Formats: sequence, C-alpha cells, structure tokens
Amino acid sequence: METETAPTRLRTLPSWLLAQAALEASRRVAERLAGVGAHRSHFAVLTTLEEFGPASQAALGRRCGIDRSDMVALVDRLVADGHVERNPDPSDRRRNIITLTATGAKRLDELGAVLAAAQEDLLAPLDDRDRRRLVDLLDRLVVQRGQG
Repeated sequence: METETAPTRLRTLPSWLLAQAALEASRRVAERLAGVGAHRSHFAVLTTLEEFGPASQAALGRRCGIDRSDMVALVDRLVADGHVERNPDPSDRRRNIITLTATGAKRLDELGAVLAAAQEDLLAPLDDRDRRRLVDLLDRLVVQRGQG
C-alpha cells in the first residue's frame, strides 16, 4: 500500500506508522550496507564483539539474535575477510571463541559511518531536537518496556 494514499484510519495508528518507518529504515540500511559489501548482521556481530569481548559462536549468535545455521556462514565470511578470528575454546574444544581483529575494528568503524549516513538520510525531515525525542520515545517503547 502506498503510504500517501493509505486511509486516514491506518495513517493514525501508531503501530502502522512504526511499521512503515521500520520498513523504510530497513530498506535504506540494507541498501547502504550492500553498497559496501556488508549486511546488518555483520555490523551486529562486530559491534557485539567490540562491546562485550570475545564470545563463543553460540553465545554470540544468541546475543545477536542470529540463527545457529546462519551464524556459521556469517562467521565463516567474517573470518575469510579477516574481521574476526575463530579459535577453539581452551576449556571446551567443542566450542569456538570468536574474537574481533584489528581489521574487524576498522571495518566496524567503516560500517558505523555507513549506518550514520543512512540514519541521517532517514531522519532528514526531523531537526536535532525531534531526532533526540524520537530516539527517546523509541527507547521507551522498545528497551524500557522490557524492564517494567
């Protein structure tokens, strides 16, 4: 459905508006990341390793919300690109520990810049104050709701 021609009753539903905004955000982010040979899951894994440190492949997949079978292929790609290292866990050789490399940290910075540009493009209609307010409201809906 075209957003501009959607019935007023739909356009006044917060859930519908959030869904439309999410679709547009997802499209813009996917296009920008594809332009540099990346995917949002690459950013998720790299930023998780940067913030929380090395992790087992299974734990990393759970934290990022990436299915186990998809995680194997993703880590294979990141290893091949030199962005992460996969080594056996010394305490349990059945597990692999994934570690961010210096090359991966540089790639994360590059992807961060790409995502910042996508955010800028997405939020262009809003001034800085409105952007901060939007992030605050979304945080309350998404993050803080789980704490209630």
